[in-house]
Amino acid sequence: VQLQASGGGLVQAGGSLKLSCAASTPILSNWHMGWFRQAPGKERDFVAAITWREGRSYYQDFVKGRFTISRDSIKNTVFLQMNSLKPEDTAVYYCAAGINEWDYWGQGTQVTVSS
Repeated sequence: VQLQASGGGLVQAGGSLKLSCAASTPILSNWHMGWFRQAPGKERDFVAAITWREGRSYYQDFVKGRFTISRDSIKNTVFLQMNSLKPEDTAVYYCAAGINEWDYWGQGTQVTVSS
C-alpha cells in the first residue's frame, strides 16, 4: 500500500487547510487510517485516526474541536480538515494506515502556520 499525502501549505493563524491522503489500493474494512505530525526537533505525535468500517474517529487532545478526520471509502482517501490553525500546528503531517499497528506511511506534507 502506498499513501500519497497532499494539501499542506502556508496559512495565517486562524486559517484552515484540508489535507488528503490517497491509498494506492483499497483499504480493507478492518484497517484504520490516521494522521501524525512532526515539528522540527520534536518527536512524531499522533493527531487523529479513523476506523475504516465504522468511521469512528479519535483525536489527540490538542486538536479536539479544531481538526476533523473523515474518509471517502470509494476513493480510498482520508482527509484532515484543520480549522483555527495555530503557529504551534506547524509541522510535517504524515498519514498512516494499518490494522493493529501503523504499517504504512505516506511521505509527509508541510503545514506552516504564520502568526
